[in-house]
Amino acid sequence: MSADNFGVAGLGVMGRNVALNIERNGFPVVAYNRGDENAQRMRDESVGKNVTVTQSIEELVSLLDPPRRVLLMVTAGAGTDRVIDALLEYLEPGDVLIDGGNSHFPDTDRRAKRLQQAGLHFVGCGISGGEEGALWGPSIMPGGNFEAYERIAPVLEKIAAKTDDDGACVTYCGRHAAGHYVKMVHNGIEYGIMQLICEAYDILRSAAGMSTDQIQGVFQKWTASPKVGGFLVDITAQCLAKSDDQTGDPLVEKILDTAGQKGTGKWTAQTALDLGVPIPTLSQAVNARILSGLKQARVEASGVLMGPGAECEQDRERLVATLHSALHLAMVASYAQGLHLIQAASKEYDFGTDLAEVARIWKDGCIIRSRLLDPIKQAYRQDPEMENMLLHPSFSAIVNESLQDLREAVEIANRGGVATTCLGATLAYLDSYRSEFLPANLLQALRDNFGAHTYRRLDMDGVFHTQWNR
Repeated sequence: MSADNFGVAGLGVMGRNVALNIERNGFPVVAYNRGDENAQRMRDESVGKNVTVTQSIEELVSLLDPPRRVLLMVTAGAGTDRVIDALLEYLEPGDVLIDGGNSHFPDTDRRAKRLQQAGLHFVGCGISGGEEGALWGPSIMPGGNFEAYERIAPVLEKIAAKTDDDGACVTYCGRHAAGHYVKMVHNGIEYGIMQLICEAYDILRSAAGMSTDQIQGVFQKWTASPKVGGFLVDITAQCLAKSDDQTGDPLVEKILDTAGQKGTGKWTAQTALDLGVPIPTLSQAVNARILSGLKQARVEASGVLMGPGAECEQDRERLVATLHSALHLAMVASYAQGLHLIQAASKEYDFGTDLAEVARIWKDGCIIRSRLLDPIKQAYRQDPEMENMLLHPSFSAIVNESLQDLREAVEIANRGGVATTCLGATLAYLDSYRSEFLPANLLQALRDNFGAHTYRRLDMDGVFHTQWNR
């Protein structure tokens, strides 16, 4: 084996494809999977390639030249710990272990401290792009020990997606668990944008009475939009265009309306609450998925709880234009909330994350890649310390131009009884953020009334408490 060889442990779809990507880019691979099925599939797919497949942890380590580099592509949680435990019996000080799964960032910190005691380097590494991205070029978000990152950077830069103007979609995201934190928030933004797209679809379907084919035509046009165009809009058009093999009807109409989740969206909402950062668009996307899971209860409620259920009377062409503008603004707000959260976490946890670099590596390869990310990158390069990108002239202009369209889209949905869980949350977020004065004055009075929590005044210094019932 060559000194440039690279280990991959875990040969599910993502692990297999990343391993093939690494080999295609000139690095011999030692691939490990304990189970027979995935190990054999890797053997079948790597015939004639510089890939050695093993089902033994000991052999995996023995075939790698020290200092070794091993990428874990196993199920997050206990499964990751089990593989780390097995590897620790054979790895040596100076070896680098990379966790490429969707691990929760506190777990990454815990594992890094444990491995450091054994003299090993640990890199928590977010990888986004799905199975195609894993094979042909994902966006890669590594964090942790910088020396370890430098050891694996030549491989990551080769296998990452590439942009014509900004190079490989990989960067050092920062110290500690920064890589997995950035990937977690990436997924939170993904939740938000997907739900926004679904709500736009629902307004066109339920409020405007458009057919799936007509809505597909709208999204097909939007794929070329400099405002909302991106991977998620592209695949929305694909999904709406797909016919059911059994009936010939649009396949999307046959799919049960309950959505799954794997935890990263929930973690994003939880850490935002911990840090006191408002991300209502992203948090409400999690709630929307939870609500979708209440299928039986919703069916029962639909026969008991009445709503308007009337189609809007607005001209469809104008409605489509309004929704396009509203979706654009809501997408901008989704990125703004996510990046604000990463910035707050970077300060709280000492990550040292460069937000311009985060936007740069999201420009291609990842699920949330879109045309918005280049101006976001430029804005953070101009002002790296800005708390919220909505205040940058490039984006405040979008807010001022499109806020009325977002308001109108939500009003149309409200009149038609169409739930706008995320569009509505985005509108409330923007209206709150632009308000010089919020009704928290009354809130503070209420808190002081029942709990003597005290309050501050606008007109004088100090902390006050009032006997409100006297």
